Amino acid sequence: MMRSGPLGKKLVFAIHLLPVEKLHLPTSKCLNTSNLLLSSPSSSFPPSLRSRCQKSRIVCKAREAVNTVQVATDASWDTVIGGETPVLVEFWAPWCGPCKMIAPVIEELAQEYAGKIACYKVNTDDCPNIATKYGIRSIPTVLFFKKGEKKESVIGAVPKTTLSSSIEKYVDV
Repeated sequence: MMRSGPLGKKLVFAIHLLPVEKLHLPTSKCLNTSNLLLSSPSSSFPPSLRSRCQKSRIVCKAREAVNTVQVATDASWDTVIGGETPVLVEFWAPWCGPCKMIAPVIEELAQEYAGKIACYKVNTDDCPNIATKYGIRSIPTVLFFKKGEKKESVIGAVPKTTLSSSIEKYVDV
């Protein structure tokens, strides 16, 4: 199984199987059997099973990669906020300490509300026009949009519960 480790390095975990007919894995929200890498040294299998196991590899894909916060730019801005799905947009900059503190919170929310809300981030250094248009004077600032209309803003590195309660106002249950 592949996961991101500290400092963004990829960690690889392999499951070495004994020669068995079936492998029963527990099902859970976090474990999707299509996201599992099964591998084994060919010497641990009898020749009759080696070729069958080598043909049936399932490649691991990190769940986190699917539901990440996307980057919005001047070019993509109108399509970002114009959809039917509610949108959370974080205005940030790479040099901003509080922005670095809130980034993992936004990532968690993007995963928890996947399919219910779209999460984006706008680098105010790269896209000053968007920041100016919405009067962003302090970062981090999180704006909530629904059907292209700005609904709410939250300024500063606030707790996850503050952002969750704001999201709940705009998510259709």
